[in-house]
Amino acid sequence: MKKLVILFLLIFVTISYSQTKYLIYFKDKGIQKTEILNKASPFYTEAINSLSERSIERRRKSMGNNFITYEDIPVSKDYLKVLSNSGIKIENKLKWFNAVSAYLSDEQKNAVLKFSFVQKVEPVKILIYKRVKSQINKPSLYKNAIIDGLNYGPSFGQDNLIDIPKVQSKGLSGEGVVIGLLDSGFRWKVHEALSARKVIAEYDFVFNDSVTANQPGDISKQDSHGTGVFSIIGGYKDGEIIGPAYNASYILAKTEDERSETHVEEDNYARALIWMDSIGVDITSSSLGYNEFDDSTYSYTYKDMDGKTTIVTKAAELAFQRGILTITSAGNEGHTAWHYIIAPADGINTIAVGAVDKNNVVAYFSSRGPSYDGRIKPDILAQGVNVYHADLFDPSGYNTGDGTSYSAPLAAGTAALLLSAWPYLSNVQARDILLTTADNFFTPDSNRGYGLVSASRAISYPNFKYVNGEYILHKIFLDHDRIDPSSVVLNYSEADLNINHLTLNYDGKLKYDVVMPTFTTGTKVDFYFTYSDSTGNVFREPVNINYSFVYGNFKITGVDTVKQIINVPQNFVLTQNYPNPFNNRTVIIFNSEINSEAKLIVYNSLGEKVKVLFSGITPKKENRTSWDGTTNLGTQAASGIYFYVLNLNGQIYSKKMVYLK
Repeated sequence: MKKLVILFLLIFVTISYSQTKYLIYFKDKGIQKTEILNKASPFYTEAINSLSERSIERRRKSMGNNFITYEDIPVSKDYLKVLSNSGIKIENKLKWFNAVSAYLSDEQKNAVLKFSFVQKVEPVKILIYKRVKSQINKPSLYKNAIIDGLNYGPSFGQDNLIDIPKVQSKGLSGEGVVIGLLDSGFRWKVHEALSARKVIAEYDFVFNDSVTANQPGDISKQDSHGTGVFSIIGGYKDGEIIGPAYNASYILAKTEDERSETHVEEDNYARALIWMDSIGVDITSSSLGYNEFDDSTYSYTYKDMDGKTTIVTKAAELAFQRGILTITSAGNEGHTAWHYIIAPADGINTIAVGAVDKNNVVAYFSSRGPSYDGRIKPDILAQGVNVYHADLFDPSGYNTGDGTSYSAPLAAGTAALLLSAWPYLSNVQARDILLTTADNFFTPDSNRGYGLVSASRAISYPNFKYVNGEYILHKIFLDHDRIDPSSVVLNYSEADLNINHLTLNYDGKLKYDVVMPTFTTGTKVDFYFTYSDSTGNVFREPVNINYSFVYGNFKITGVDTVKQIINVPQNFVLTQNYPNPFNNRTVIIFNSEINSEAKLIVYNSLGEKVKVLFSGITPKKENRTSWDGTTNLGTQAASGIYFYVLNLNGQIYSKKMVYLK
């Protein structure tokens, strides 16, 4: 066996030096465009058959019945045959990108470029990922933290900071949710906190087999990081560690190759997401990131952190478009010259998770925002300092570590609790609820983003479900044990008219709902809840103001402002301001296909809010506004680079402008 390992390593080294891994992009799918999305064509049928029923159901929540797109059509078998006949071995097939990866010599690369069906050939980038060094066996304040029969042990602090025990005490622990983890490997079958977890699929995209734990050719600690991450989100051992989503189902993907430093190949990451989508994953969480590579020629720059450049970011965004809630580490670059978030944390819809300590103070290493195009990043925060997790080398051992690698699984576990409570939510709705209920939503910035995530606020935030032509309002009250269920009332008013009342239905366990009356589309409806306890004391939620929504859009606003999206316009344009640069006044135009609630805000280069230019309901037309360089306080802003950011139905668009006094 030792000889075989040595031989393998020699072969690997030889390939590494004589050939380079490339992505080969094709010009088309090898068929007529009119046939590509023809539901009667064999190509469309093949795309459908590649998806599980669970995947199709999840896609329909976000995409409707047109849930197959051009990207889902497989790469051309004819093109693959030509490459194979040329002696080229395909490594990964990436249908979302209409590309394949393969190791090529210079001679092979030049030959491939001459094929008429090849659009371009680019090197696959391989990351050198910086991790914060783990601190082993730090003492914990929590030895026997028992909440409703669950002994959290030393993991109590990291869970309690984001209200996990409070939610788990209501019987929620991730049931019915499928979570995909992308990492370095997983030695889960031998650790006491993981061996009983529900792993429904696993795959090694480095060696192309189903073994995600270490095997011949891996370095000794290859699967250490992924094992720790898995235990943080899904581990369960009474008195030691309770993960937020210990009853969820898991899909494990080993995409990282640590044989030289810490390497992650982009095509492995993209292929893993395509694979997870086909199985029916609901949430993906990756504690990986990309910015600097072995060969600095191929390194990304901050300019590339724009949400649309890197392979991994584009893959995560394509996954989100298919109904998957994509979550990732923001990066550990806050104390380095790089400083900013790294891909795929720059994704427009991908949730970037920063790190705080036990006191909710942002960690020195946590990557900062904004994205290059000016969007708020990171999105949310969770504990990433002194996080308790399973120890790879001891089946009953544990240690602690630092990094956004460890805050991401805590945030993903919170998302799993939300979807477990409300399984009908789309990923757009879930994402917006997580951001809306974070503790910095009113004043987001480039250090904290929208703030510390909260499981309790997320699952108790009201939301709508559309059923048979009716909109049903759903609500959880976490203090339901003291509530008289018959007393829970929805109080609502249309266009500031008289207040009406509807008694909510109670499921006998935790949830309340009520069918909403029909209003004229575009009508603003304010509402709040009232209820009584067993002694007759009356309570109101929200306490001081109202929730509200605009009928037709069904975005709930109020305590945590706008969020809860049912309808999202498909086409939208935010123009570049003109003139740019400017020294007196500049004009900004944005378009909306439907009446939508929008906010247009100017931020400075530090991510600080400077001026609200628009806040309200847009007409179905071109919307024109301007900025004269003044702030919300009426003072004149300083000369410099600014970003104007539009939030239209939860979709964020932004551009850069220069103000010169």
